[in-house]
Amino acid sequence: MILILLVASVALIILLTAKLNVHPFLALLLASFFFALTTGMPFDLILSSIEEGFGGTLGKIGLVILLGVVIGAFLENTGGAYKMAAVVLHLIGRKNVHAAMGIIGYIVSIPVFADSGFIILNPLNKSLSKKSKLSIAGTGVALMLGLMLTHVLVPPTPGPIAAAGILEADIGLVMLLGLGISLFGLIVAIIFSKKIAGKTYIDPNPELSEADIEKKMAEAPNAFRSFLPILVPILLIVGKSLITFFANEAMTSSFLFQLISFVGSPLIALIIGMLLAFTLPKKLNQSLFSESGWVGKAFLSASTILLITGAGGIFGKILQNSGIGAVIADLFDGISMGIWLPFLLTASIKSAQGSSTVALITSASIMAPLMSSMGFDTELQKALLVVTIGAGGLVVSHANDSAFWVVTQLTGMDVKTGYKLYSLGTFAVGLSCALLIFMLSLAL
Repeated sequence: MILILLVASVALIILLTAKLNVHPFLALLLASFFFALTTGMPFDLILSSIEEGFGGTLGKIGLVILLGVVIGAFLENTGGAYKMAAVVLHLIGRKNVHAAMGIIGYIVSIPVFADSGFIILNPLNKSLSKKSKLSIAGTGVALMLGLMLTHVLVPPTPGPIAAAGILEADIGLVMLLGLGISLFGLIVAIIFSKKIAGKTYIDPNPELSEADIEKKMAEAPNAFRSFLPILVPILLIVGKSLITFFANEAMTSSFLFQLISFVGSPLIALIIGMLLAFTLPKKLNQSLFSESGWVGKAFLSASTILLITGAGGIFGKILQNSGIGAVIADLFDGISMGIWLPFLLTASIKSAQGSSTVALITSASIMAPLMSSMGFDTELQKALLVVTIGAGGLVVSHANDSAFWVVTQLTGMDVKTGYKLYSLGTFAVGLSCALLIFMLSLAL
């Protein structure tokens, strides 16, 4: 009965968000109450689960999400994202537009939300596609797939950060694994975009001329400064995780180890990244930090993510306290599904309701009570579970996903072509990532 009620709770989330257009925060909260009450949880346990789930989850990752969106806002508004794009174009070459746009999207989506990243970079993509006489269908799919890969697999984007927080995984290890898996996915995305999506011709019709693009890049901060707010936090977080992973007992008591552990914590690393982002504007005006300025608007955009993340924490804590972990463990006793259970679970939720972030948070909440019984005990295995859930969050984007409409409307694809090119692309890339994770899980 408890498993039937779990399925009903997930179905309720999908119904409320996908069909009735209810805000995901309310959908997750209502599903939490539904599951708790129908399974007969004591009222005091329901209350404590709500408080611990919401406060505990946001206490771990709320500030990290806020700092990440501030970095993204400064890169977006100063033109730093364009300057990073210019560097990639110089390295890859303007003739290799599919690869260039995939890589640009991959980098920009670490601090900037995927949908926003596509809107920012689409004029550049159209201009390059027109100049190279390429279909915008192929280059547009390459850009969005690149954006989505880091969106679901690489912290500090909200989805993987939230999943890591719920599953208590080391963010540095998640970042390291996520970068490796997503780079493999990026290769698949570029090949798919060039060989399959690029065969359907759609005229780019650029709104900005080459001169307009050059002007935007000329006004942006230099490339070195533009990359620093992203690269420095990543290096600090990954460095801390690697040193902790390989350190012996004598090393852990040294001042150097303590210092690296401090600056390599996600919170401090992203504060450093935010301070570096503050150096990007030509003039650091006080208005940028006001409610109506860049920082205020960034916090406003992050509020939805924080609410969804907190509600996901509530759902997870209620599931954990219900004892469902033991029930599912008994059900799968003797059956080894490995990474395929979390992957298929996340893919099902993603395909049904559209939001990758909601899919990652919901799936992580369901998997949290099952980690020990499924053998996800070590820090490496927990990180592997998070990236598995992230890969599932790619599969499959279609009409209930905002990214689907962003890529189709801004490239001029009709819905049928969107399904044929972008939806199929998310399936191919997500499944490719899952296969690589499966091979890694066998080796580990």
